[in-house]
Amino acid sequence: MPTRARSLADDLRGRSPDDLVALLVQRPDLARPTPADLTTLAARATTRASVQRALDGLDLAQLQTLEVVCVIGPARIGDIATALGEPKRSPRVGELVDELCARALCWHGPEGYRAARTVHEIIGSPAGLGPDTEDAPTGEELTEALGSLGARARAILDALTWGPPTGVLPSGGAGDTAMRQAGEQLLGLRLLRRTDESHVLLPRQVALVLRGGRVHRHPELTPPTQEDATLDVAVVDATAGGRAAQLLEQTAELLDAWGSRPPRVLRTGGLAVRDLNRTATLLEATTEEAAWLVEVLHAAGLIAADESTEPSWMPTGESDDWAELPAGERWAVLASAWRTMAAGASLVGSADCNTKVNALSLQTSWPHGRQRRQDTLAALATLPSGAAPGADRLADLLRWCHPIRLSRSTDPGVTTVLREAEWAGVTGRGALATAAHGILTGDLAAAARAMEGHIPEAVEHVLVQADLTAVAPGRLDGPARSVMRLLGEVESRGGATVHRITEAGIRRALDLGWSADRVLSEVSAISRTGVPQPLEYLVRDVARRHGVARVGSVGSYVRSDDPALLDRVLADRALALLQLRRIAPTVLVSPVPAGTVLDVLREGQYGPVPEGEDGALTLVSLQDHRATRRRTPPTRVSTVDEETAARIVSTMVSGESNRPRGGNGLPAPTDPVVTSAMLREAAAERLPVWIGYADEVGGIQRLLLRPTVVEQGRVRGTVADQDAPRTFLLHRISGVAAAD
Repeated sequence: MPTRARSLADDLRGRSPDDLVALLVQRPDLARPTPADLTTLAARATTRASVQRALDGLDLAQLQTLEVVCVIGPARIGDIATALGEPKRSPRVGELVDELCARALCWHGPEGYRAARTVHEIIGSPAGLGPDTEDAPTGEELTEALGSLGARARAILDALTWGPPTGVLPSGGAGDTAMRQAGEQLLGLRLLRRTDESHVLLPRQVALVLRGGRVHRHPELTPPTQEDATLDVAVVDATAGGRAAQLLEQTAELLDAWGSRPPRVLRTGGLAVRDLNRTATLLEATTEEAAWLVEVLHAAGLIAADESTEPSWMPTGESDDWAELPAGERWAVLASAWRTMAAGASLVGSADCNTKVNALSLQTSWPHGRQRRQDTLAALATLPSGAAPGADRLADLLRWCHPIRLSRSTDPGVTTVLREAEWAGVTGRGALATAAHGILTGDLAAAARAMEGHIPEAVEHVLVQADLTAVAPGRLDGPARSVMRLLGEVESRGGATVHRITEAGIRRALDLGWSADRVLSEVSAISRTGVPQPLEYLVRDVARRHGVARVGSVGSYVRSDDPALLDRVLADRALALLQLRRIAPTVLVSPVPAGTVLDVLREGQYGPVPEGEDGALTLVSLQDHRATRRRTPPTRVSTVDEETAARIVSTMVSGESNRPRGGNGLPAPTDPVVTSAMLREAAAERLPVWIGYADEVGGIQRLLLRPTVVEQGRVRGTVADQDAPRTFLLHRISGVAAAD
């Protein structure tokens, strides 16, 4: 049997420690900072911000039940059930009321269940009902008044019965005479109340009778049901695992590419459109998917802007640590970063203030994105395993699970979340993967273990063909990936990735100091088909021509033991910008820097190599840029676990028994939140309270205050038997106590 209390504070004092722990777990904002006692907890639980946050978490059944309590409260369970169209002993209604009480949105008083006063203020007009009016007829008088109405008057009431409760009465014109007379009849019978010259209001008492005692036209105490397509869980997990493998491969490709050629950071922040398009081409993905991937990697801390003389986007040191993790753990890091990131990749390319939104810019911020992803995944988790609902069906389910939260947006964003969930490997064919439950609860270790067996194993070999292609029958890893990254270019992706070994790739290896024999031995070590003869010919031909021309600094010079090669260089019109001139049969000089000469000659397929000041060959390295390691704290949603809540409850109970006492007849000191809450309650109930008020000289006066309004840090009311209203500053009130 619930405890019968005179206020929410009394109700909380009568609850067991376990009940208080459950309250703090469900409403974690009440626990920080730790309330001094249960009175402070009750005051904090009725603040507008806290109640609004609690209402956001209610589903439609809980919200409709709460609206019924607001309308007919104080009420017994049977009355609440009747107003919801349920039997008086409905177990479902009892469960819903208990859930609302557990969240401190309702409490049980001597007359029945009541909603907290702040709940009334936030909900406003529940279920489309207007306010009560003092002069509206009730009982037999109301029954007789309704029985005397004609068809037109009844039609007006029918139009207002289920809301909105306000309407417009015709004010002129011959055709409106009959309806105007019907309206005047309703006003005369006090079934309507005029709010201004043309608008009328249907009183709540009348509307409830017209609704037959029910508050909602269509109570929805259970989630909407529909026959969803159901897939085999093994198929779902295998599909998600395949997509997770693709995600890991794309991530590795992007980190490699940005490590060697970091794209610049725009002056306004973000990634340039051409760099995003280049990345999409590299990954063989759409620009939307490429934008999503870079946002996920940024959220995961794997890429960042390097604050150098020329700021660029590049991998971080953490990306090297990430690459050493097992595949399942790597996936869990990325999937978790997607679920919790604040960016909305779907905004990239859209217009914001007449400018296009760039990836990795502040304009991609989507404040509700994190919550929307969490809600969508949680809604999927409530369905049977393997269920693959469509976007419209899932949107309907979300609107039932979070009616207030979803009412703030015309687009619930379900389509976007489902598309990104597929990219992240969280879903497979529209159904939630088994490993996604760990992502949803934040248990990344469990998610990694569940996904590990579904990600196809990486391969460390390729099949080199005579046409200079190398087919990787899976996701490459280890030495094979390093060799193919150096020598080849990805020609196509899919179940098998096709790399083409190019002359430019062989030159890159030679620039690193590899010999032709080493190139061939490295390929032989990773190829299951050996080294085809055409590849051997190509490698040795490129090696023979490689390094014949050498570049140094004058400006710069080009030196070669082959005068015929220098003749070709001088005759090449494409090299005119280098302004080359011959100073010896084997030496050309240029005013252009050596690095530029080297790049231009390489583009012309002359195969030059750099030369040092001593005339020796200078080896270059495949540069791998890294941004400075930054330990940025991950985004966390503040929650309270049961262990923490139990400690806080113990502190509050102890504080309740050791509450400070007032001296010299003054009220005991109260927390500012408690002070404000007690004054608001007194103003609403029109009850007097004792306050301690600090005057201008530092003394504290004891005053009997009848508050009328509490707002903007002030309370207005009358003192003792005085009629003149006075205003008091809340921060000067030391304590409040109820007046007996």
